[in-house]
Amino acid sequence: TVMLSPNQTVVTEFVLEGFSEHPNLRLLLIGCFLTLYTMALLGNIIIIALVTSSTGLHSPMYFFLCNLATMDIVCTSSVLPKALVGLISDENTISFKGCMTQLFFLVWSASSELLLLTVMAYDRYMAICHPLHYSSRMSPHLCGALAMGVWSICALNASINTGLMTRLSFCGPKIITHFFCEIPPLLLLSCSPTYVNSIMTLVADAFYGGINFILTLLSYGCIIASILRMHSAEGKKKAFSTCSSHLIVVCVYYSSVFCAYISPASSYSPERSKVTSVLYSVLSPTLNPLIYTLRNKDVKLALGRLLPSSSH
Repeated sequence: TVMLSPNQTVVTEFVLEGFSEHPNLRLLLIGCFLTLYTMALLGNIIIIALVTSSTGLHSPMYFFLCNLATMDIVCTSSVLPKALVGLISDENTISFKGCMTQLFFLVWSASSELLLLTVMAYDRYMAICHPLHYSSRMSPHLCGALAMGVWSICALNASINTGLMTRLSFCGPKIITHFFCEIPPLLLLSCSPTYVNSIMTLVADAFYGGINFILTLLSYGCIIASILRMHSAEGKKKAFSTCSSHLIVVCVYYSSVFCAYISPASSYSPERSKVTSVLYSVLSPTLNPLIYTLRNKDVKLALGRLLPSSSH
């Protein structure tokens, strides 16, 4: 620590509280996290491999799914390895730079995921409500531009939030009541005004949790209305099966994010925040590949071709 004034020191590292208040759950948590992390990595790598190698999956829907899988890997990898180290070792410290790096990648991947889910909902809307114009509207050029847009907007958002965090001064206590560096518990530790940070967080929440959520709902409203208007039961079934997996992913992700973030800072509860964070940073990236592969005929077929030996 660097001395500022006789009674003030600058925090150069933080201590992540992690799950230290439940020492009896340690082994169980290590087992769970290791399993989930392995599943998340394997599942998402398989999806990326399938989409890039199978010509049958070279469509906008799978292109975005590939982007989602990449973000899932970034998201879990920014949180889980450090959480596991914390569970295995006695003292779980993280340097100030390490903490800011983790915050950047976490905000970047989590917000990208929300935007991608909106883009994917729009893609399903075009496919089901405007099937004749689908291939001309969702051109590879547009899909590439949308993906680049998502990554860039969210990287900008993460840079602003992380940049604002580095401007704050922390002079102790230095215990983060969480298992990773996250905005709400960090703001509680700052000894300088966090007014600008809070406004920025609100703006980001309104954009990602509000506007984005409404756009996703609108897309699904149109999709469901369109499906209900179809005459053939077969058509209804087929249309619904292409978007049901995406709808499940949207529900899982948004419910966990809303629980974690859409509550006033004053009512911040470390316990609840840890549980909901596990949902969106660990469980969601693990479930996404499963939901998409188990409910999707094309992915199953591609998987069968990739693993020919297992099909006998």
